[in-house]
Amino acid sequence: MSAQIIRAAGCVLWRYAEGGGDVVEVAVVHRPKYDDWSWPKGKLKRGETALAGAVREVLEETGMHCEPGPPLPTARYLAAGRPKEVHYWAARATGGTFEPNREVDQLLWLPLEAARSRLTQRRDRELVDALAEVLAEG
Repeated sequence: MSAQIIRAAGCVLWRYAEGGGDVVEVAVVHRPKYDDWSWPKGKLKRGETALAGAVREVLEETGMHCEPGPPLPTARYLAAGRPKEVHYWAARATGGTFEPNREVDQLLWLPLEAARSRLTQRRDRELVDALAEVLAEG
């Protein structure tokens, strides 16, 4: 009997850097439970679509409202011995304010290369390139 897949979703939340120009920044979050830097994401609620869950998780973890864009690659890996599947979208931040919470105690807006260096997991770093491709396609 195979283990049931853990379904989750999140976003690579982006904005143009304050002060104008075309420098893109992404939001990376620190999760104290795991002491890691990641994208805002979380498990789906029963009956919730992946996209609705991704937008909900962004708001819950970052306080940011967003406009979801194209889907990004899905991450598949084992979490505590169970298969996990995380669907991601590129999402432009449209407003909001971060307040530290139980799940996320820090949020950093970083340029793409700095975010790549800060992210803990290789699978998260790969989404930096996927976002850059999506933004280049316009």
